Amino acid sequence: MELFIVIIIVIVIVLLSSIKQVEEYERGILFTCGKFSKVLKPGWNIVLPIFQSYKKVDVRTKAVDVPEQEAITKDNVSIRINAVIYYNIFDSSKAILAVQDFYYAVGQLAQTTMRNAVGAVTLDELLSSREKISTNICKIIDEATDPWGIKVENVELKDVSLPEEMKRVIAKVAEAEREKQAVITKSIGEVEASKNLAEAAKTMSNSPGSLHLRTLATINDVSSDQSNTIIFAVPIEVLQAFGMQNISRKKE
Repeated sequence: MELFIVIIIVIVIVLLSSIKQVEEYERGILFTCGKFSKVLKPGWNIVLPIFQSYKKVDVRTKAVDVPEQEAITKDNVSIRINAVIYYNIFDSSKAILAVQDFYYAVGQLAQTTMRNAVGAVTLDELLSSREKISTNICKIIDEATDPWGIKVENVELKDVSLPEEMKRVIAKVAEAEREKQAVITKSIGEVEASKNLAEAAKTMSNSPGSLHLRTLATINDVSSDQSNTIIFAVPIEVLQAFGMQNISRKKE
């Protein structure tokens, strides 16, 4: 009787120890006598001691911070760049059976791919097309990790660090570009101003009194400030008219 009770107790302990809980965000990889048996779903599962073992796999989206890498662009500029990779596991059995440490493997693959992608573009392309380069890196890593049961969702380039001398060169280029744009804008303004002046002169030439009215308006605007000195230009025709009057008076 006592032996029977002991056996019952042992069986109960074995059964209780055989119950393994898998969380909702996990999957369990079951091995029977060292061979892959099946994927354990979330909840309570029976894993027989000695004969069976299991390993949990987290299937939630993971973020891998790729350490800062030194790379050389296509135009031979040395830079430092880092990124973040987001991925999840769509086949937990492959993630355990096909690769030794998928977390480490994804990180190493990301570093290599990132350096190769940077080396295939120039510095200007890297700075202006970061989203396109990130998409290209994501595509390459996703294709390489498919046999591991891993889906790469996104790759984001976080920061691009340039040498100080390169920063100064880029600043000079930007300054020269702004000066160029300023000269172009000023020349365009001069052209527009000349067209408007020509149009104004044409309009005034067709109206005999318009020039006189414009002169009076200009004098009125300038005379508001007492510190200004007004030099009034008298048309030659007026002077000639005064001259003719003086001559006629002398003759009389």
